[in-house]
Amino acid sequence: MPADAPVPAGLPDGLGRGPGETDALLLLRCLLGPTPRSLHALVWSAGSASRALARIRSGGAGSDNDRSFLTNTDVIAIRSGLDRAGARLAAPGDPDYCPAFLRLADPPIAVFVRGRVLDHGDDRVAVVGSRRPTNTGMEVALDLGRGLALAGVVTVSGGAVGIDAAAHRGALDAGGVTVAVLGSGIDVAHPARNRDLFQRIEASGTLVSEYPPGTPAEPFRFPARNRLIAALSRGVVVVEGAAKSGTRITAEHAVDLGLDVFAVPGPVTSPLAETPLGLIRDGATMIRGTADLLEDLRLEGAASGERALPRGLSADEGKVLASLATSMLPSAVAAATGIPVADTLTVLIALEIRGLVRGVGGRFERTFKAAATQPGA
Repeated sequence: MPADAPVPAGLPDGLGRGPGETDALLLLRCLLGPTPRSLHALVWSAGSASRALARIRSGGAGSDNDRSFLTNTDVIAIRSGLDRAGARLAAPGDPDYCPAFLRLADPPIAVFVRGRVLDHGDDRVAVVGSRRPTNTGMEVALDLGRGLALAGVVTVSGGAVGIDAAAHRGALDAGGVTVAVLGSGIDVAHPARNRDLFQRIEASGTLVSEYPPGTPAEPFRFPARNRLIAALSRGVVVVEGAAKSGTRITAEHAVDLGLDVFAVPGPVTSPLAETPLGLIRDGATMIRGTADLLEDLRLEGAASGERALPRGLSADEGKVLASLATSMLPSAVAAATGIPVADTLTVLIALEIRGLVRGVGGRFERTFKAAATQPGA
């Protein structure tokens, strides 16, 4: 490809496939000097990961720091570090590499992943917003995460404090799946206060990052991270953000990808309402909560609250939840499942804490309508 030619969309066919390509791709993705955009241009120009790596080694691309890294780094040691972090590399065509990434102007040449393998059949919606939200904003984000989970929709966000963390927690508390796209290394808990949250996400959902283990969080990494949040999603919801909030970048990427953008309005006098109100002025859809969002996205079965039983249930939790076709007394649930009454009550309370059932007048009922066909039925 001529040096002055525009860089095509997507990535070269077979990138990361074949002898030496996987190791070359891993080494390229571990370089911290090149930006995602420059790596994309380099692999297109070279035609493969191994040729791109050879070009850097020979001085035809990259920097002295890149060449020093390649000289002093053993790919086996990198793989050992990935194993210690419980992480894996995903190249285009791998199950963990979202095909929608290839629609970006600068798709990642590879990503690092921890946790559940991404299911590309999932409906996913991004919920993003301020790191310093109001209490109302936190409640809205928590409710959105919970409501999406109860509708069987995966919540995507960036793992930051504030709105991101609230949306993730809402999804997890309702027994749902959530995906966090990090602006740091795949093993770096940033912020540190969210370490427990990341562990919960990894247990039932997925952590994704362009950056290899050990990469510190830096301000310039987050705008690049935001494009992946948008690409993973069917739509992006903004809950609070000041005038120069990074959430606008996520919304702009969504627009570039032809996705729907939604915004939760706030008081016109609030600085944190500036981004949502500005987006609404520019054409984003105003929503009041999950019901509006699901209706506008026309997610099948979601608007009515229909969903499959959540993943990650114990055997007893699955039996109890499946038996709650109507509002039932604990004794009736015990009779239907064969689980002792005392144990049944313990399970019901645990499910209520997770937001999957509610107790009304001594009886318990599901907070959602189960789909007609459950996975594995």
